[in-house]
Amino acid sequence: MTQSTLAVPVRHRSKTAAAWLAFLLGVFGVHAWYVGRTWAWLWTSFTVLMLVLVQFYPVWWDNPPFLVLIVPCGAGFIEALIFALKPDEWFDKKYNTGSGRTTRTGWGPVIAAIATTFVGGTVLMFGLALIVMHVYTAMGWLDGYVY
Repeated sequence: MTQSTLAVPVRHRSKTAAAWLAFLLGVFGVHAWYVGRTWAWLWTSFTVLMLVLVQFYPVWWDNPPFLVLIVPCGAGFIEALIFALKPDEWFDKKYNTGSGRTTRTGWGPVIAAIATTFVGGTVLMFGLALIVMHVYTAMGWLDGYVY
């Protein structure tokens, strides 16, 4: 047998699928599992830990573990934009070396980038507003302020 017959073929990953996974499930790091990152378990574990800790607070949306989730959420949106907007050659060089195929995307990544920009921008701005309100209230800066 020759060396080439023993080689295991490398799975070809889709740039469009990576962008959509980062957009939809980026808070859990699903896209990191998809592209084969070795530390993807850390991303997922952190998110799950924060969601478990949220259960120990009376108000789920106004507590530090929930507010810290803005970090993996934002990272997912940013990576969705990176996957969608980088050239196909960059994605193949980084994630598809040895697959024997080339990525040729069409409108899928463009639509993912547009959706990520609108939804991601809205979610991140809302998250930052919640963080500011939480910090201001915790520090007493809003004491005496009539809503």
